[in-house]
Amino acid sequence: MRTDVLGVAFDNVTLEEAVDRAVALLDREGPHLVVTPNAELVQQAGRDAQFAQVLAQADLVIPDGVGVICSAKILGRPLKERVPGVDFAAALMERLAGTGRRLFLLGAKPGVAELAADRLTARYPGLMICGARDGYFREDGPVAEAIRAAGADVVFVCLGAPKQEKWIAANGQATGAGLLVGLGGALDVFAGKAKRAPQAFQRLGLEWFYRLCREPSRIGRMAKLPLILTQAVGARLRER
Repeated sequence: MRTDVLGVAFDNVTLEEAVDRAVALLDREGPHLVVTPNAELVQQAGRDAQFAQVLAQADLVIPDGVGVICSAKILGRPLKERVPGVDFAAALMERLAGTGRRLFLLGAKPGVAELAADRLTARYPGLMICGARDGYFREDGPVAEAIRAAGADVVFVCLGAPKQEKWIAANGQATGAGLLVGLGGALDVFAGKAKRAPQAFQRLGLEWFYRLCREPSRIGRMAKLPLILTQAVGARLRER
């Protein structure tokens, strides 16, 4: 049973449970889609019927964002914990290392995926990264074929939402991969091109505030955090 948060149904999982489910999906015939919506994407789904459908059909929907967690509490159906996409990806790679499963990295600017691959193979001994390419391409077919030719079992698709989720829905089967995960800007983090908030901010659910201080231009996007809380309050009042 999933937990509905303003029209998006989330799996109520901890980080460890999310990784367990992802690994289990690899043992079943795919492709399987993993999505990591935050508050902004919940609102995007409310405006984009195609995106909402992709999220609804995903095999694993992970709550990435303090706005989602707080909204779930307001609605009276709390989720176990926030599971940031970057943390999920890191835990999954740790689990994949030494298993023979093959990972393909797709997205970000030219050179970033390759740099991320070098850093990740050093960080996770035994992790098999079978390919990496940037997200600057015009035709989907050759990219999906390259992933298939590389023999990828898992693909981290970092094209930004909702583009990455729609890309997976349209091309997942053609890649031959068993598990495809939409991860936004994760490759920039793994490549060392972007910094995450200090642990203290992460524990308090204030990673968004740290990013806003570093990038004031994100104020428009961050303004959607209080908006989703207002929507959750309205929805709870209507339920009563």
